[in-house]
Amino acid sequence: MIRKYHFGNPLNTEAVVKEYPIDKGEIPCIEVKEGEKISFIMTKGAPVYGLGEQVRGINKRGWIYTSNCTDDPNHREDTHSLYGAHNFLVFAEAEPFGLFLDNPGKVTFDIGYTQQDIAVITMDSWDMDLYYIDGKDLKDIVKQFRHMVGRSYIPPKWAFGFGQSRWGYQSEEDIREVEQRYRELDIPLDSIYLDIDYMERFKDFTLNDETFPDFPEFVKEMQEKHIHLVPIIDAGVKIEEGYPVYEEGVEKGYFCKEKDGKDFVAAVWPGRVHFPDMLNPEARRWFGLKYKFLLEQGIDGFWNDMNEPAIFYSENRLEKVFDELETFRGKNQDLMTHFHFKDLVLGLANNPEDYRSFYHNFNGEGTLIRHDKVHNLYGYNMTRAAGEAFEELEPDKRILMFSRSSYIGMHRYGGIWQGDNLSWWSHLLLNIKMMPSLNMCGFLYTGADLGGFGADTTEDLVLRWMQFGLFTPLMRNHAALGTREQELYQFSNSEACGNMVKIRYSLLPYLYSEYMKAALRDEMMFRPLAFDYPEDPFADQVEDQLMIGDSIMAAPVHEQNATGRYVYLPEDMMLVTMRSPEDYDVQPMEKGHHYVPAAMEELIFFIRKNHVIPVAKSAKSVAEMDFEHLDLLGYVTEEAVYELYDDDGYSKDYENPEHYETITVTSQGTISQNGKMKKEFGKFSGIR
Repeated sequence: MIRKYHFGNPLNTEAVVKEYPIDKGEIPCIEVKEGEKISFIMTKGAPVYGLGEQVRGINKRGWIYTSNCTDDPNHREDTHSLYGAHNFLVFAEAEPFGLFLDNPGKVTFDIGYTQQDIAVITMDSWDMDLYYIDGKDLKDIVKQFRHMVGRSYIPPKWAFGFGQSRWGYQSEEDIREVEQRYRELDIPLDSIYLDIDYMERFKDFTLNDETFPDFPEFVKEMQEKHIHLVPIIDAGVKIEEGYPVYEEGVEKGYFCKEKDGKDFVAAVWPGRVHFPDMLNPEARRWFGLKYKFLLEQGIDGFWNDMNEPAIFYSENRLEKVFDELETFRGKNQDLMTHFHFKDLVLGLANNPEDYRSFYHNFNGEGTLIRHDKVHNLYGYNMTRAAGEAFEELEPDKRILMFSRSSYIGMHRYGGIWQGDNLSWWSHLLLNIKMMPSLNMCGFLYTGADLGGFGADTTEDLVLRWMQFGLFTPLMRNHAALGTREQELYQFSNSEACGNMVKIRYSLLPYLYSEYMKAALRDEMMFRPLAFDYPEDPFADQVEDQLMIGDSIMAAPVHEQNATGRYVYLPEDMMLVTMRSPEDYDVQPMEKGHHYVPAAMEELIFFIRKNHVIPVAKSAKSVAEMDFEHLDLLGYVTEEAVYELYDDDGYSKDYENPEHYETITVTSQGTISQNGKMKKEFGKFSGIR
C-alpha cells in the first residue's frame, strides 16, 4: 500500500509516474514537526536500507547522509554526499515500510548518528511529496516503489560487453592501439570510451579534426571490428563566438540565468561556460537534439558527465577571491591566516554560494527558481534530454546512455556509473555494497570504474575488481590522466585478467536474462542476503556477499594479498571456482560458515541448490556470441527450473512472450524446454 502526503507547494519532479490521492491523515509510525524534522524511533538492531548512491554499508544505520549531488572524487567514509540523490529508504522493522521524499533540494538523513536508535530527516525546503509504502516484506516494498517510479532503462545488449576507457585517449591511433592490443591477447572487448580529448577544445558536440580527421570513417572502421565508440558529453557549454551551440543557446535564452537576467558564467574544462537550463522543457529538447550530431556519424552510446553540475569556479566568485587574496600580499601569514588563504582557493570549486546564485525557468512557466532548491534535478534532466531525443531520433533502436549525476526518475532514461572513485580496496568494497541500494532506487544499469579512476592502481586490485565487475551490468575499466595505465594488457598477469573477461561473456546469457527480468518486473538484480533469507539470523549481518539474479550468490575477495575469504551460506550451495570458462571446479557446501580458498587468478561464486545458470562459449564481442547453443551449470538434487529471457538486443519489443523459455533440469540430468525460442542446450555440468 502506498500513501502520499503533501507538504507546502511541491514542484513536480516527474520522479513518480503513477497518480496517488493525497492522504490527510497522520503518517504511520512517523513523527512530523513540519518545517523542522521527520523522525522515527527504530527498533534496536533493525537494519535500514536504501539511499542509492551513498557511502558506507548496505545497512545505513550510524551515519549522516545528505542528498546533494556532489562532485567528490576523493570520497571517504566521512563523506556525506556523492554524485546522486536518491531519497528512498526501507526500514526493516517487524512491520517494514519504505519512505520516499520527492524533494529536489538538500535533504539530510541522520540514521542513528546523533541518537543511536532514532532516524531524523531534515531538509532545506518543506515543499515536497512524501510517500509511505508498506508491504509484506522488503522485496514487496521495493517492487511497489519501483512500479511507482517507472520501468528502469534498458540498454542494448552490446552494452553488457566489456569496455575500456581512459582520460587521455587523444587520437584515432590511441584508440586503434587499444583495440589491437586487446585483440592480440584474445581478450573480449565491445566498447572504447572517448573522454574529453576527442572534442575541439572541450566543446560539446564538436570533434578535434586534427586527431580524428575522418570521424565517420573511423566509427565505421571500429564497428567492423565490433567496437562501439562511446563519447562523453559534459554539462557546460563553452562561451565562444562562432560556436553554434553557444550562440543558439544565448539567442534563444536557453541558459541558466543570474537574478538580473544575465546568463550565469561558471567554468569547467573549456574555461568559461554557460549551463543549459535542463529544467526548461524547450531548452532540454534543444540540448537533447544536439546528440544528433554524433548519432549521424554512427555513434550509438554516450556517457554524460560533470552534470551535478560541477563548477570549477564562477566568474563572480573568482573576482571576489582575487580581491581578497591581494590583501595577503606582504603580510605575515600565521596559522589561521594561512588556512584562510588556502580555503579561499580550495573553496572555489562547487561552492554552495554559487549554487544559490543562478536560476531556472522551471517547466518553462516563466517563474525563476533558484538552482539550490532544485539542484538534484540537473543531471537527471540532462540525461532525460538525451533519452527523449533518442526516442525522437532513433525510436526503434536502443542507445547506450549513462550519467554521473542522478535523481530518482533518471533511471528511466539511462544508467549511472558510480562516479569518480579511487584505486583503493575500500572503493572496491563500496562498489559491492552500493549495488543493492542502487537497484532499490531503479538504477539497474550500473557499475564502478574497475581498477579505480584516480590514484595508481595495482595489478591485484584490478584483477580482484574484475572478479566482481564481471557481474555488474556496466563493466568498464576507466582511469584518470596521469595515473598508472591500467588496460588489462599493461599487466604481467594479463592472461588472468583476460580470463575474467571471458568468464563474463560466458555468463552473459544468465546476466542479460536476469537484468531484463528485473527491469521488466520492477525487481532487484542485486540483493542483500536478508532480502532472500529474511528468517536467517545471520543474513542481515553479511554485507560483502550479494544475491545476483535467481541463482547466483557472489562473494568477492576485496582485501589485498588475500588468498581466500570467509563466507556465510544461508542454505546449501555449490561453490564454483573458475580460472577460465573452461577451467573450473565445483563443490557442494553445506549451510553455515566456511573459509573458501581463492587464489589470485580464481573467481569464486555460488549457485543455489536446485538452481542452474545458462552459459555460452565466450567470444571476442557480444555480436560474435552464440546465444542459441548454450550449456547449463548448476546444483540439482531434485529439480531445477530456470526462466530464460533473450531477445535481439537492440529492438524494443520487450513484452514479446517469444523472448521467454522455461528450462527444467532433473536430478538425472534430463533437460526439457517449454518456450518458443528453441534454444539448444548441450551438456549439464555441476552437481546432481
